[in-house]
Amino acid sequence: MGLGHSEPDRHLRFGLGHAFFQPRSFPPMKTFNTFRASHIASAVALLVLGHAHAQNTTEITITDTAPSQVSGFGDVPLSKAPFSAVSFDRQTLQDIGAQRVSDALRLDASVSDSYNSPAYWDMLSVRGYTLDNRYNYRREGLPISAETMIPMDNKERIELFKGTSGIQAGTSAPGGLVNYVVKRPPTAANETIRSVSASYGPGKSSSVALDLGGRLGENKDVGYRFNAAYEDLNPYIQNTQGHRHLLALAMDWRITPDSKLEWEIERSERQQMGGNAYSVLANPNDPYGVPSLPATVDGKLNITRQPWSVPGAFASQTGSVRFKQNLSDGWLWTTQYGGQRLKTDDRLSFALGHNCYGVLDPSTGATKLCDRFTSDGRFELADYRSNDERRLVDALQTEVAGQTRWGNTTHHLALSLTRQRQLDRLPAKQAWNSAGEGSIFGGGTSQAAPKPEYPNTNKSEYSTEIAVKDRMALSATTAVWAGLRYTSYSRSSEQNAICDPVTYVCTPAAGTNPISNKGNITTPWIGLTQQLGQHMVFVSHGHGIELLAVPNTPGYTNAGQLLDVARSKQTEVGIRSLTTTDLATPWSWNASVFQIERPLAYDVADGSLLKRVSDGQQIHQGMDAGVQWRSAAWSLQAQGQWLHARISAATLNTALNGQTPVNVPTMTLRALAEYRFANIPGLRTSLRVNHEGQRRVLEDGSLNLPSWTTADLAAHYDTRIDGTRTQWTMAIDNLTDRHYWREAPKQFGHYYLYPGAPRTLRIAVKASF
Repeated sequence: MGLGHSEPDRHLRFGLGHAFFQPRSFPPMKTFNTFRASHIASAVALLVLGHAHAQNTTEITITDTAPSQVSGFGDVPLSKAPFSAVSFDRQTLQDIGAQRVSDALRLDASVSDSYNSPAYWDMLSVRGYTLDNRYNYRREGLPISAETMIPMDNKERIELFKGTSGIQAGTSAPGGLVNYVVKRPPTAANETIRSVSASYGPGKSSSVALDLGGRLGENKDVGYRFNAAYEDLNPYIQNTQGHRHLLALAMDWRITPDSKLEWEIERSERQQMGGNAYSVLANPNDPYGVPSLPATVDGKLNITRQPWSVPGAFASQTGSVRFKQNLSDGWLWTTQYGGQRLKTDDRLSFALGHNCYGVLDPSTGATKLCDRFTSDGRFELADYRSNDERRLVDALQTEVAGQTRWGNTTHHLALSLTRQRQLDRLPAKQAWNSAGEGSIFGGGTSQAAPKPEYPNTNKSEYSTEIAVKDRMALSATTAVWAGLRYTSYSRSSEQNAICDPVTYVCTPAAGTNPISNKGNITTPWIGLTQQLGQHMVFVSHGHGIELLAVPNTPGYTNAGQLLDVARSKQTEVGIRSLTTTDLATPWSWNASVFQIERPLAYDVADGSLLKRVSDGQQIHQGMDAGVQWRSAAWSLQAQGQWLHARISAATLNTALNGQTPVNVPTMTLRALAEYRFANIPGLRTSLRVNHEGQRRVLEDGSLNLPSWTTADLAAHYDTRIDGTRTQWTMAIDNLTDRHYWREAPKQFGHYYLYPGAPRTLRIAVKASF
């Protein structure tokens, strides 16, 4: 079959152009012109007018098979693969109004928040391990940096691989791998996509988006997919207004029946005022004793917004180009290049522990509480600004894949070569300055302190990866899966300023305190699947590596520096049903048990500051189980994860041994009940329940975050108005308006508390012409 037809894409892909892999300074990134909603409205008017004269226009519904890119083994359905993964399709993303990847991934029980701050890039954990935003995200199968706000309007689906991902990625933290799949042109010659959508809420945010697609030329050899979106941000959190916009284009060219060229590019910008977290309250009788949790608060409050606060700004350009060529005997050659250019003004009015910047005064009895607020809710305000941060990612990959038969065994082989670079180019200094005092109850005095005082750290990383994968079909019911990835890496870091060790006055000086390391590492992966009737049993074992680094903040004596290369391991055993949830076979279920081991990194005191060290082991053992049931009217599904996480072998802080890591819930449950009304075609209602169990706030378990449960109610109505298909949604999240603390991360030596969202309303409509 030629590449231009509707066969599933079977191989990893990415791309965009630039002088490749030579260390260089960043080119200037243009600030995007503000893309107003009125511009999209004008386009919609033209679209409707043009529709009256359109010929051969048909309504299409795009469906997708199981994820092919995140798995690393082509188009094999997940039900037959020896690992756990999940895909959230476009309809699901639309139903929940997903504007961030955290909106989508929180539908899965293995995912929870991990220092996931409002108005900032997503920070998530999978199977209890925080994903690394520099390594654990992919777009169209190749690496990107998620240290930015990634728009969702042009995404077809989100894929999540669970577990150590050494078979898919040369470098990534354990837990999981996320892949964004962009919307692509329609495949059939007479198919067109013409839709406009609008939404209001949660809060007072409003958005409008446009989606166009079709094929051009006499033989319809060229396809296009154009997406545009604009949103006025005014969320439920007070004083966090902003705006965002997106322009995206994806195209393909069927050069011959066996040759295909694909490319896509997106440009986005987001500006928004930030909001900071709460913290635990110091013991009034002993400031360094066991603290307490504040009474759960209304999630609408923004306790750090000041008259001098400035918004954070995130601009990005991301794209790819790939060429596919069918070879003889069913083999496929794919070469692709992907690039990403990010510009960030990272700015926030920060709440820190009290008197962190002060000097102890015996006459006043002032106490430094750098990891918590005072017993009466006071905190120190910091003016944090790091303007004009530049990040660049490039990846080039070539792969050949096909199948051959040796003896009685069929081998599905893939051999790939990947070359990647990732550069962080930050300004010489950042501001992290004391600006006054605030309180969770209001009040306090402050003034702006924007002068950069502390050094930033640049990073450079280059890697070459060679990977071979083989799916060996021993029989119709038995397969062995194996892979080996060789990674050669070169990484370096250097501070952009030199600081006096006594006064800590810093002067710009590029190349200060350079650190570099080079090496190579091989990560194996092996799995076995055995079909038993209508069930699939699987077992797998794999390794992964991550390149640890210290946070780029002035609270560390080794800020921004490189740490060890850490090897992680996962073993997983599972069983799943192969039946689909139709009326004849309404039940579908899955269950697996897993163990993930990785080296531990944590903070120790180093004088008045902190030092990040790599020491000890962190082991997570757990069970992941799910069930689905469907009838003519009802659809029920539930998924849960139980996790037993422990720390061991720590030598620098032996008190950690045997303890559970902070902010890791022991039990997570996601459930959905949906009802379709037979007497009102197109109407369906749903009730979604989310539960997260108790998690530790302090390392020794003396203070824990209570479990919480919320319920979300939604109604969706699909109908036609004068021949135009419309999809209406009204949703109420946190139906009971429960106030709760949703997570309790520890970052930069500080205990944080994030409140859950209050009850919110969202209304959305999509019209397809």
